[in-house]
Amino acid sequence: MFFKAFFTNSSGILTSRILGFFRDLLTATILGSSIYSDMFFVAFKLPNLFRRVFGEGAFNQAFLPGFFNARLRGGFALKIGLIFCIILLCLSVVVCVFNKPLTKLLAFGFSDDLIALTAPLVAINFWYLLLIFIVTLFGAMLQYKRNFTAWAYSPALLNLAMIIALLLARGSESYQAILTLSYGVLAGGIAQILLHCYPMWRLGFFKLLYVGFKELKYKNPQPNLKNAQKTSKQDSINRNVKEFFKQFSPAMFGSSTAQFASFIDTLLASFLASGSISYLYYANRIFQLPLAIFAIATSTALFPMVAKYIKESKESLALRELSRSFWLLSILLSLCVLGGYLLKNEIIWLLFERGKFARTDTLLCAGVFGAYLVGLLPFGLARIFSLWLYSKSKQALAAKISAFSLLIGTFCSFVLMQYFGAIGLALGGSISGFFVFFLTLHFFGWNHFWNILWNPKWILILCFLLSVEFLILIAFKTYVFSL
Repeated sequence: MFFKAFFTNSSGILTSRILGFFRDLLTATILGSSIYSDMFFVAFKLPNLFRRVFGEGAFNQAFLPGFFNARLRGGFALKIGLIFCIILLCLSVVVCVFNKPLTKLLAFGFSDDLIALTAPLVAINFWYLLLIFIVTLFGAMLQYKRNFTAWAYSPALLNLAMIIALLLARGSESYQAILTLSYGVLAGGIAQILLHCYPMWRLGFFKLLYVGFKELKYKNPQPNLKNAQKTSKQDSINRNVKEFFKQFSPAMFGSSTAQFASFIDTLLASFLASGSISYLYYANRIFQLPLAIFAIATSTALFPMVAKYIKESKESLALRELSRSFWLLSILLSLCVLGGYLLKNEIIWLLFERGKFARTDTLLCAGVFGAYLVGLLPFGLARIFSLWLYSKSKQALAAKISAFSLLIGTFCSFVLMQYFGAIGLALGGSISGFFVFFLTLHFFGWNHFWNILWNPKWILILCFLLSVEFLILIAFKTYVFSL
């Protein structure tokens, strides 16, 4: 079951990221590294942030345990959905009315003219938050039945919709192109919801939500047995909902350190030279690929097993699964770090250097990508060790670790950007990854970690594979191709 869930999630992520690279390729070709691409990335930052926060497990970590334990699952899921939808709907309306002040917060370094042009894009893209929450709720309910397919492949539809929007906008004036692209984001969100509808219907979840309406709607103070039962049902639902929000807030923050760091980087990059925001975005997109395919897919599949073993007081079995995952991720991510750093110029050249994206942009973006790679291994490994904390209901502790690491990373980014520009921002984010990793290990237990780490067989295998990769890539760069 673990490997089936792992391959379903990893294949869906891979499909989405491949389409995402095509999307970025088209974006770089049509918009280049210009003020227009910066404007769109600023507008898309909040929707993209929430998509990653919800999509990488924060909602599921709080919702699924509550859904399992709830006596009235329909009423519980429906009330959670209604609360979020009402809040996001109201926020979207507020953003439409006050779009300029919000845009100023997102890109404080933009001039007033740029703020005026970017504000409508921010208002359009903000509506995607409501759509992605509905997708997340449906996906979490499907995972209760171990159905991962729609959830894993739905992000691909967003990228596909944005690719279609870019193709339709080809040849248009630059501002019109990013306006069309923003509407493509909303079309992608609607497509993601529709993809979940069939499995939701087939597995009976729409019927469950309909029953939830009956569980919530009745409210009559008459003191008779029937009404007392109704009140008891509502009290049960309310208790489950309160417990959900108690766990959701720290889980959401603890799962989103890298995303918040990227969000802050965008704000700081608005004070740097034109194109800096785009360099960070393009480089981060490539950095997120191995992190998602390997680390996120592994943690998603591993979490139910670790939680089950710890609940049953079988910590030795949980540590065994963590050890296997640690070495699997260490090998895969180390190979990605070495290969990515040696070929950083060639990777950026292959993916983006065309149209308005020039050779100078390639070299600058490659430097940012190299700085991001420094944090790939600690960010990836921290995800699996944080499962130990989540399994022991220590979401608040994980959130404190993330908050402290985020503050350290932000401080480092602010200092380093003074000397290295956008590269300094990326390096500051990587430094925060090391703080997340080491602090998580501290509360996981250093003795447990040293027992996992001290495995001569896997150490030799890792060193051998890295040596072979290094020799092959050096030979390739020397005798075949080097940018």
